[in-house]
Amino acid sequence: MEKGRNYLTQAENAKARFLTYDQSALIRKLGAKSDAEYIYVNFLCKPYRISRTTGAPEYWDNGAWQDGGSFEEVMTLLDLVCDSQEDRHPAGQWVSMESLGRHFHRNLVERGVNPVARQIEADPEAFRAACLSMGGERVPGADIGYSVELFEGLRVAVQFWFGDDEFPARVRYLWDANALQYLRYETTYFAVNLLVRRIFQAAARLSSSAPSGAVPPSTAW
Repeated sequence: MEKGRNYLTQAENAKARFLTYDQSALIRKLGAKSDAEYIYVNFLCKPYRISRTTGAPEYWDNGAWQDGGSFEEVMTLLDLVCDSQEDRHPAGQWVSMESLGRHFHRNLVERGVNPVARQIEADPEAFRAACLSMGGERVPGADIGYSVELFEGLRVAVQFWFGDDEFPARVRYLWDANALQYLRYETTYFAVNLLVRRIFQAAARLSSSAPSGAVPPSTAW
């Protein structure tokens, strides 16, 4: 309960901080469309709009605007909008989350890996199909690896290795070397959590919409 209240407080603080920014400057920086009520951006493969009076995000899905107020959405999107640098650009080179944070949070990354790895291992084809449905691009160096665009060409990669008799299945997250031009290091954890949740949601939707007994075509990983 206390953890939930802390998350709610952080999200409300992020929205309040957004309202202190010069929104005209943010719109120019982002090259974003806007009107009197909203600023419009693309985020994690979906159109989003941010209320100019409350800071609350919404995304377009199923023909209507949906609430985009989950903790990870608010923290990640508003960080990207407010704190990205004017001269931000992808480097085109992958680095680990540990190297972005100078290994300070290495144990945190490792502790968060196993449940995700186990879920991918249970249905790797669903993971692959979900990534492709989100515009995923193959990333070499693992048994399965895809990158998905987060914001303005900034991509995040998920690499997966199957387990064996000696080692459990594992995942690793990679960021563009210039990721910190877009968001703060702490926010990369929120972004990864959101990305993984979106991938599994996409996998569930694809599974529920597939004809009974249908098997997706095999694709080389």
